[in-house]
Amino acid sequence: MDQGRVLVTYGTESVVETADGTLVRCLTRRRTGRPVCGDRVDWSGRPPGECVIQAIHPRRNTLIRTDYRGHEKPLAANLDQLLFMCAPEPAPDARLMDRYLVLAESLGITPLIAVNKQDLAADPALAMPGMVTDAASRHGFAVHAVSAASGQGLEALAQALTGMTTLLAGQSGVGKSSLINALVPDRHVRTQEISATSGQGRHTTTATTLYSLPDGGAIVDAPGVRTLRLGHLSRASIQQGFPEIAALAAHCTYRDCEHGDEPGCAVRSAAAEQRISATRLRNFRELLAERS
Repeated sequence: MDQGRVLVTYGTESVVETADGTLVRCLTRRRTGRPVCGDRVDWSGRPPGECVIQAIHPRRNTLIRTDYRGHEKPLAANLDQLLFMCAPEPAPDARLMDRYLVLAESLGITPLIAVNKQDLAADPALAMPGMVTDAASRHGFAVHAVSAASGQGLEALAQALTGMTTLLAGQSGVGKSSLINALVPDRHVRTQEISATSGQGRHTTTATTLYSLPDGGAIVDAPGVRTLRLGHLSRASIQQGFPEIAALAAHCTYRDCEHGDEPGCAVRSAAAEQRISATRLRNFRELLAERS
């Protein structure tokens, strides 16, 4: 029996990376469950012949995507960090960033932010959006000012990713692919190897995929979580991602207050008095409404 880590999964087949870096195409038995990107597995067989995943090791955490019908789909496992990527242009999406911070909290992983395109910011004052610095101050995480094009800040960011399995996320147009290419110099070669091993061709660019970093650790690229519905999370998990709301909620008249029209709501009063962000409260209530 051999061990390895799942790089990508397509239906009943997965590409598994062995300890020496060899890529193996493996089938999944129904009794073992469905592996996802990042899983540690036991497998047997002789490549390039038929190989089979025999067992999935226990997961530390699991990234789940919820669709509009409330169905849950596991996408990745065993994450250590979440790197939310944004840029001065297009302007950061506060709604999406709040959702990823809630996700990081629910998975028990550390959030980081990378503000890309520093080389294109015409006004230095706009190179680091205030919304990002406010979030970093509120949650106590690191912000990296980077340019995937010029290399600015990439050395410090690479050090923060070393030895960690990091989920890369962010809105469209901020340069996520460029950042992966800068951090994983052989990404194109690895993508071709994965494609050749899996036989999936172009589908390798749309599936959640793990790329090993040169100095240790890995980046998980998950195109399927760009919209990020979190309907599977409990109220408590959502509220933990909004620490300022959680602190005030204890002072609401009703214990199960959802901070909408209930009388005696300390959270809504704080938002009306601009002691907390009304936008953050709206994002919080939107997440509550999505729960399945």
